[in-house]
Amino acid sequence: MNKKLAILMLPLVVLSGCATTQGENGKATYGAIGGALVGALLGSQMDNDGNRDTGIIVGALAGAAAGGAIGNYMDRQEAAMRAQLEDERRRNAIEVERIKEDTLRLVLNDDVSFDTNSDKVKPSFHGSLNKVNQVLAHYQNSRITIVGHTDSRGLESYNQGLSERRATAVQRYLEKGGVSVGRLDTEGRGELQPRDTNDTSAGRSRNRRVELLVQAVGS
Repeated sequence: MNKKLAILMLPLVVLSGCATTQGENGKATYGAIGGALVGALLGSQMDNDGNRDTGIIVGALAGAAAGGAIGNYMDRQEAAMRAQLEDERRRNAIEVERIKEDTLRLVLNDDVSFDTNSDKVKPSFHGSLNKVNQVLAHYQNSRITIVGHTDSRGLESYNQGLSERRATAVQRYLEKGGVSVGRLDTEGRGELQPRDTNDTSAGRSRNRRVELLVQAVGS
């Protein structure tokens, strides 16, 4: 094996071994592996003294530290969300899913969060959003993108506008709850990204939703 390639692979082999033994912490370890690879590649380019091997090793270690820190941070935030929203998850009012090493997705079920054709958050859902706020207030190194979705009934232009207004309504509620507006972005995707068929009532219900994408800052 090429010497430089062997040096590049060494931190990854060590970290991969850790991932197989750490159970739930494996997510953070895989983040460290990704960080190590990127850091090693950058280190090989940034070393200015002619010793690229040193650059690779330093870059790999720095990248591993950054990747592992992000993974651990998101592991803790995910665990806090799941614990705080245990009742909502059991009732399928809010879904909590880790979609990337640095990104958590919360799906707010339309049937419990908004009335039909309304862009006002139901008062009965305020308590659930307050729980989300508590976690977001504690984990401040996260940015939140709020995305509205609808089913395909009605005019596409109306659905687009409704999805945007609902995303904005959730943004305003979170802001009032103490989340800095600088951490919040909104998007409306209307009927363009269904996750189920629009041919059945159950499918349309799943398609009507607001999603919160919670991403670690700097990732």
